Amino acid sequence: VQLQASGGGLVQAGGSLRLSCVASGRTFSNYSVGWFRQAPGKEREFVSGINWSGTSTYSSDSVRGRFTTSRDSAKNTVYLQMNTLKLEDTAVYYCAARNANAIVTSPTLYNYWGQGTLVTVSS
Repeated sequence: VQLQASGGGLVQAGGSLRLSCVASGRTFSNYSVGWFRQAPGKEREFVSGINWSGTSTYSSDSVRGRFTTSRDSAKNTVYLQMNTLKLEDTAVYYCAARNANAIVTSPTLYNYWGQGTLVTVSS
């Protein structure tokens, strides 16, 4: 499956953005999806994920209550809605998929990756 992430940009602190991850090549509903981010000089970290049916989501402590993951199977798309953005949310955001139902936080367990989209939060 090929993934294409988009929706990043420059936003002021307190603002919102919605990232999209569009899949092609295979039936996306057979994949759970995770969103990760990587800031300069830091390791890639898990942000939020959704299982393949869309019935379960999980977010990291740092974004819980502010970020929400959802999916539209008809559009083969997973979204990351980011609200109340903070300066420390600045990073390149990646979507990743794995051919399993469970949401996992380790990037090594994902087989497919999008190219990343840059989110910059300014003061």
